[in-house]
Amino acid sequence: MKQRVFGITGWKNSGKTTLTEKLVAELTRRGWKVSTVKHAHHGFDIDKEGTDSFRHRQAGASEVAIVSGRRWALMHELHGEDEPTLDEVLKRLAPCDLVLVEGYKREGHKKIEARRTGTKDTTPLSDGDPSILAIAANHTVPNSALPVFDLDEIGPIADFIESATELTGK
Repeated sequence: MKQRVFGITGWKNSGKTTLTEKLVAELTRRGWKVSTVKHAHHGFDIDKEGTDSFRHRQAGASEVAIVSGRRWALMHELHGEDEPTLDEVLKRLAPCDLVLVEGYKREGHKKIEARRTGTKDTTPLSDGDPSILAIAANHTVPNSALPVFDLDEIGPIADFIESATELTGK
């Protein structure tokens, strides 16, 4: 099965997470199996201090899997290794219909750029990135050569992503 990947990119506070969340809900409502990859620029932890898995990691485990009857998670400590590339992360995902990637603005996969008034940086990313195929904004975007959607037009944006990734048949 061909892995279909589509990104949501933009500057900090541009609406990427909200757009990603709404797209996941819409695309799964349409019957697609969707996975996500979120890039964080800062240290993060999905585990709480004092839990058994946290204690395993603190003791030096390279990977810790937490498994229950409802979900499982695999945490990998880098211990000085380089951050994995997006391609390396994508290879570890289970098969699905579509992977939505939040962040990774410098990678070459197809993307939509989220823009919102009031963000600290308003420099258009699409001007220098041919992999950005459309813009979703909460303001007018004059003279754009790319399709422009309102940031809240989830149905039309989902239609665009289905078309751009050749996701058909449901």
